[in-house]
Amino acid sequence: MSSMKQLAYWKTYFTPNRFSNDLIPNQTGKVAIVTGANTGLGYATMVALAGHGAHVLLACRNKERALHAIEKAKQDIKDKYPQGPIPNLEFLELDLNDMSQCKKAANEFLDKGLPLHLLVNNSGIMTTPFALSADGIEQQFAVNHMGHFIFTTALLDRIKESQPSRIVVLSSHSHERPVEGGIDFDTLNDEKMSTIVSRYGRSKLANVLFGKALARRLADTQVYVNIVHPGFVATELQRHNKDLFGPFVLGILGAITACMAMTPEVGALTQLYVATSPEIENKDLRGRYFVPIANEIQPSAYAQDEALQEKLWAFSEKL
Repeated sequence: MSSMKQLAYWKTYFTPNRFSNDLIPNQTGKVAIVTGANTGLGYATMVALAGHGAHVLLACRNKERALHAIEKAKQDIKDKYPQGPIPNLEFLELDLNDMSQCKKAANEFLDKGLPLHLLVNNSGIMTTPFALSADGIEQQFAVNHMGHFIFTTALLDRIKESQPSRIVVLSSHSHERPVEGGIDFDTLNDEKMSTIVSRYGRSKLANVLFGKALARRLADTQVYVNIVHPGFVATELQRHNKDLFGPFVLGILGAITACMAMTPEVGALTQLYVATSPEIENKDLRGRYFVPIANEIQPSAYAQDEALQEKLWAFSEKL
């Protein structure tokens, strides 16, 4: 794998896939939380984990959509894994746009008395119009980073108690296109100091910085933290692109997506690799950044800056 570390992420589309659904080990007895599990990559991840025996909690904002996803998943799991276990799926209300609700969601899980072997921070928004969260924080940063920061750290003691355990942080190659300086802590909420694209890049850079800082804090444990860029995947994440590009360009992008984008089932393989593969523990691959499909590369220079990682951590704790 070491030969892949400097390979540009897009070149990994032309390398052999290093993981498949068939390589997922038996997850019986494991408890997992997948944020945003009602659709897209989160749904595909939830189906694969539950189909291999895990008890999966769908951490979602919309209860109705989550319950619908559970019913659909039960049939999908039956079809894909006819000899598999009866799916054990459960809804957990989580609104990443509201910091107090994120803490409440974590406490609701802790009150169940369950272990937590796997947390997949999958949910996110992309290229949304400028808005502030319920707490007055720029929304893409709030949802993609702050919500998961609070939810994860509130669950951390339980994750440690359940070790060996894992935390998967979804980022994006867009982390290489943040605002100047990486993260503009002093002007985070100033719309004029960023664009729709740079705000998304900033939030995805925050994901990598958080994952790296968290992995360092857990270096002496059997909690393995990894960061993932799933690749070009056809999901609902692109639903706001109309506001960014307009209907004509959006139509062209839609055609490109239909021809070239991975399905969520294929796109989810990278996060399933870091979530389940024995290699992560056997080779101690904690803190690494993986791209399609299960190839390791180095993230951007900003993302590897330990001073910036610690600055973000302190800023997030203060918020």
